[in-house]
Amino acid sequence: MAETDPKSLIRVARDNGENATAAPVDLGARVRALRKDRDWTLEQAAQKAGLARSTLSKIENGQMSPTYDALKKLAEGLSISIPQLFTPPSKGQVTGRMVMTRRDEPVRHVTATYEHDLLAETLTQKKMLPYRARIRARRMEDFDGWVRHDGEEFLYVLTGTVRLYTEFYEPVEMSRGDSAYYDGTMGHNVVSVSPEDATILWVTALV
Repeated sequence: MAETDPKSLIRVARDNGENATAAPVDLGARVRALRKDRDWTLEQAAQKAGLARSTLSKIENGQMSPTYDALKKLAEGLSISIPQLFTPPSKGQVTGRMVMTRRDEPVRHVTATYEHDLLAETLTQKKMLPYRARIRARRMEDFDGWVRHDGEEFLYVLTGTVRLYTEFYEPVEMSRGDSAYYDGTMGHNVVSVSPEDATILWVTALV
């Protein structure tokens, strides 16, 4: 594909109705801000984009004008569209952030009561914390008191049967397909009551 002048991509963004009244964006500063938003080092960002570290450094410092191919790699590495490289951030702007976790890729965190597979682990500044959990606990005595945390939580049973204990409600048994939504600051614990360890999907809203 022929190289494209980055300035023409600014016009593309404007033609698409993206921030049509804004002043041209400093590409280097924009790329640096996007990288830091993700808590990536220069080396990490360069690897994700498939660019040399020196090339990315020159782009961020305005020392070179990237080719279309380099812009495409940058956008793919940052999980955004090319026009978004030239669109300043604003409240309500669609960022197009996305990350996928393969079945065998989760980061595993094991405790005495739960075995957590953290999902979307590489995405920073999430507003939700999703994870799949194998419930190893079999009785309330397995816990050192109630689990509590900020935010709200959603629980969905994937396999087996669990008993959900909460501080202000009677315990409730839940089987595959059952779900619950509750206040995370309320004490809560989950135990398996099926012959095999149950598995659940947990999503915690971060505050």
